[in-house]
Amino acid sequence: MKKPLLKHIANLWTFMGHPSKENEWTLDQKLQAIQEAGFDGVCWAGSPELRDGCRRHGLIFVGGMASGNAADFPRLLQEQKDCGAVHVNVQLADDETSTEAALELVLALNREAKRIGVLPGVETHRGTCTETPEKHYALCDAYQKATGELLKLSIDFSHFAVVKHLVPENFAKRLLVRPDLIQHAQQFHFRPFNGHHAQVPITDADGNLTQEVKDWLPFAEALLRCWLEGNRSSDREIFVCPELGPIEGGYCLSTFRNSWEEAKILRREIERLWQKVSG
Repeated sequence: MKKPLLKHIANLWTFMGHPSKENEWTLDQKLQAIQEAGFDGVCWAGSPELRDGCRRHGLIFVGGMASGNAADFPRLLQEQKDCGAVHVNVQLADDETSTEAALELVLALNREAKRIGVLPGVETHRGTCTETPEKHYALCDAYQKATGELLKLSIDFSHFAVVKHLVPENFAKRLLVRPDLIQHAQQFHFRPFNGHHAQVPITDADGNLTQEVKDWLPFAEALLRCWLEGNRSSDREIFVCPELGPIEGGYCLSTFRNSWEEAKILRREIERLWQKVSG
């Protein structure tokens, strides 16, 4: 009997400056911690060192790249494949890129990916051609019109929630508007958010879940249910990253607790939701 599988993916930037800027862990220490915490894999830009480390620790590698230059796609995609990636997270172009130009880039990206043998997911992300819901869905519609296929995405709804200043009561109503795209995707960034912050703290000073995370969890559950509705009888994998950035990335504030420790707690909550909706 076919059954979809959830794979927990850690992002290496969670470890930036961990445990301190002066004594940041080595790559091998980070990968060992990821494996020991129960994650299935890691997401980052490919490199020979990361390829060897993932093999050593038995981790899946999900690639990562950012570019708005089609001439760079062959090299960047090949680097991800050489590191062991099948799925690649792609931050595409910039926020001034028109839908027409973005479509040409996506078509070139997917042609090259098919030739190389990888599966790119265009990330919904600030500062890219998918920065707003309007730009994002215009690109998706243009791609479907041009190819007859759905665009494969890497979905992070935190950016859209901030753009639209949403409140928890309408997260699902305003964000889960294209189940077809959600169910077609396999890469998801689960960074808890509210309508003004793309990342909220996971726990408080006492180690309890914050109210902001509690407000976000029903949306996370609804998103997993939506994906399962289109994939329940399949053996597809969903790659979920508790995408918690460090202070240096501008997502984590100085008053937040340690990003890596928080990511481990968030992974546990995501697994709990998955068991609930998939059981």
